[in-house]
Amino acid sequence: MSTPKGITLEGKVIAQAGGTGLLGRELVVALGQAGAKLVVGTRDPANFREDRAYARKAGVEVDAEKLIVSDEASVLAFRDAILAKHGRVDGLVYNTVSRPMKGQKPHAEEWRDSMETNATGFYLTINAFADTMSQQETGGSIVGISSMMGMVGPNPHNYTGTAMSAMPDYFFHKAGMLNLARFYASYFGLKKVRCNTVSPGGIYNPANPQADAFLERYGKMTMLGRMANPDEINGAVVFLLSDASTYVTGVNIPVDGGYTAK
Repeated sequence: MSTPKGITLEGKVIAQAGGTGLLGRELVVALGQAGAKLVVGTRDPANFREDRAYARKAGVEVDAEKLIVSDEASVLAFRDAILAKHGRVDGLVYNTVSRPMKGQKPHAEEWRDSMETNATGFYLTINAFADTMSQQETGGSIVGISSMMGMVGPNPHNYTGTAMSAMPDYFFHKAGMLNLARFYASYFGLKKVRCNTVSPGGIYNPANPQADAFLERYGKMTMLGRMANPDEINGAVVFLLSDASTYVTGVNIPVDGGYTAK
């Protein structure tokens, strides 16, 4: 019996689109600690200083390159900068998101704005990187950060009595990520390019506490009775990027405390 492959990213070159915010900075740390040579794409690398400092406190060094995901030329320049420095790219994490909508009624400009990042940006980025990975002997792995909101409809009861509400663009885009990932998993599968998604549940943000009523109701919807901590998404992402998952493609992994299983 062969020894199982370890869950490590040692020596792998990983691109991460979106390395800020609750999930982004924790993913940077996790990928770096797993051994990846990490390059983060961000709209303004000069503003990445605080996030780089956060990573360094955890013993992780990370490069940052300019990336505007809705601009195809910028996406290709980001990819080419990684190739120029490292000669290859083994993995991509798409963690970029825009949430400009403030209400459920039609807001055409806000809808178009979010579409540029959440749909068009995802398409442009995974297309560019999958194409490059397909030309490498070792292929590669792409992981899109979706949401369990792309798997279910909103539960109005969770928001009753709060100023919070669900936005239609977010549900639409996150659901679309799942099937676009399946498309690329199929299209590039024979060229050793794997494409999967991870769907986090609600993430608790102590700097922006949710209403007590929402936290209580949401917790009861999960099997673990609580929202997720920001770093609890990391394990699934590292696994999908690693050689421990070489026969895993076209899947979505909910990391939602059992919310969608109830």
